[in-house]
Formats: sequence, C-alpha cells, structure tokens
Amino acid sequence: MRTSHGLPAAAGGSTAFTIGNFDGVHLGHQAMLAELARAAKRLGVPACVLTFEPHPREFFAPDQAPTRLTSLREKLELLSGLGVDRVHICRFNYAFAQITAEDFIERILVRGLGARWLLVGDDFRFGARRAGDAVMLKRAAPRFGFEVAALPSVMLEGERVSSTAVREALARGELERARRLLGRPYSISGRVERGDGLGHELGFPTANVQLKHNRPPLAGIFAVEVSGAGERASRGVASLGVRPTVALQGKPVLEVHLFDFEGELYRRHLRVEFLHKLRDEEKYADLATLARRIARDVEDAKAFFSRQDARAPRQANI
Repeated sequence: MRTSHGLPAAAGGSTAFTIGNFDGVHLGHQAMLAELARAAKRLGVPACVLTFEPHPREFFAPDQAPTRLTSLREKLELLSGLGVDRVHICRFNYAFAQITAEDFIERILVRGLGARWLLVGDDFRFGARRAGDAVMLKRAAPRFGFEVAALPSVMLEGERVSSTAVREALARGELERARRLLGRPYSISGRVERGDGLGHELGFPTANVQLKHNRPPLAGIFAVEVSGAGERASRGVASLGVRPTVALQGKPVLEVHLFDFEGELYRRHLRVEFLHKLRDEEKYADLATLARRIARDVEDAKAFFSRQDARAPRQANI
C-alpha cells in the first residue's frame, strides 16, 4: 500500500475513492472498504482512501475532541490489510477548512485525486461549514464524469456501528461489545520504552508501551494477549492508567507483564490486545500492598485464560 502526505495538484490517473477519518476501522468502515475494493476491481483502477491528520474535531476543539481509537500508524496497518492500494493523508488545518464544497469537488476530488468512483457514508459532509453532502456530489457527478455511491449505516444487534459506540463500550469496560463492533479485539500498539523499573522491583517486570495520545479510550487492569514479543502471541496482564499509588499527577501509562517470559523487550514494537477487564485502577497505601494486588491480578488473568481455553473445544464442536 502506498501512502502520501498532502494532496496532489494533478492526478496520475483514475481512482476509486472513499473519504473519512476511519478511526478504529470498525465493521462499518470495513464494509465501506470492501465495497471500495469491489468497485476498484470492476473498474480496473486503484482503491484509494483520503483521510485526515489531525482529526477535524481535534483541530477545531482539541479539548472537546473524542479520544482516538487508533494512532495513524495503527490505522494505516489496518487499511493495508483491507484491500486499499493508496492512502492520501491530508493535513487538516485552517486553509483546508476554508475550502468550499464546490472547490473541494473540482480541485481536490476531480483534478487532484482523479476520482472516477466515489463512495461516501450516509452522514458524509464536506467543505467549509460542512455545506457539501451526498446530494451535492450526485448533482456534480455527471458534469465531472464520476459515479457516486452511498453506503447506509451498518447495524449490529440493533445498534449503529460507529467510532462513538466503540469508545462508549471501551470506556465502560465492555470489551466483548467493543470486539463485536470492531470485528476484532481492541488493541494498542507501540514501541517499548524505558520505564522506572518499579515493576521489576515489585517482582513483576513490565514492558512500558508507548502511547501516541494522552487520552486512551479505556483504563484499568486487563487480561491481554501481546504480539511482537516472540514468534507467537504471549499472554499477560496490563495496567493502563495514571498509576495513582506512585504518581500524583501522572500521564497515562501502558504497562504489560507477560507470563513466563524471559528476554529483552526494549525498543520492540508490541501490539496489546485487550481481552477482559479485571478491575479499575486503585490507589494503595504502600508498595507492598500494590505488589500483593498485582499478584492477585496475575492470578485472575490466568484464571480468565483457563476459562477461555476450557470453553474453546466445546465451541469448536458446535
């Protein structure tokens, strides 16, 4: 998959296109990308995505913007696995926000991106003051020679699949609901950084996984599976939060303790899948109490995996 930053002044050829933030790349996004890939194959053109960095709501109201589900790197990795040939990453800034809907169609979609076929969601808006919509695109399509398709919302168990629904599930610790909306377990990936060594001191060495944003969509203690530490995924327990026992005003930290693992993880890139929430963060009177609580978390996480393993053969025989 090819990625480029910025918008080309002139397209190198025709494309099938869709536009959006694609935060989380949930089932609704996946349905759009599958439709995009089918159209691109039918037309014999690349399947392309236009996405934005930062999220427009982060630009306009950073203090009120929703927490991100995926970093840019995570989003690109997910898009790459879903049949996308090219991704154009548009810098969302004041100048871009002032582009009129009419100019967006002619200068960006037609001249810059070469859109021959365009797929949008049922709530898609574009241009200054969000003046453009699917109706405007369909009216402009005959004049500029492109097709427009609109995909209705994807529903799951009576609920509209959306990034907002995923955030709400994660905030409540409803990881199974988030998994159904995403079509996969929720995960955070990042490079392992140097920590303060407290986990090793307490008898539970941890990998400190870099967080790209200071407002992760979930917090607490979790049973997790981790990819990137070895040839196969490793099981463990993770703490995601501000560490109230050891920090007065700490920023969120993701610490992962892997079961039965020996080796160096520093600078490795890990993907942490959150499978089950064990509890919320708590503040303890001293480090000895914290160590005892961690030991219980480890046992609780192992018990969760034992239950999962016990159910797996019965599920396979259904």
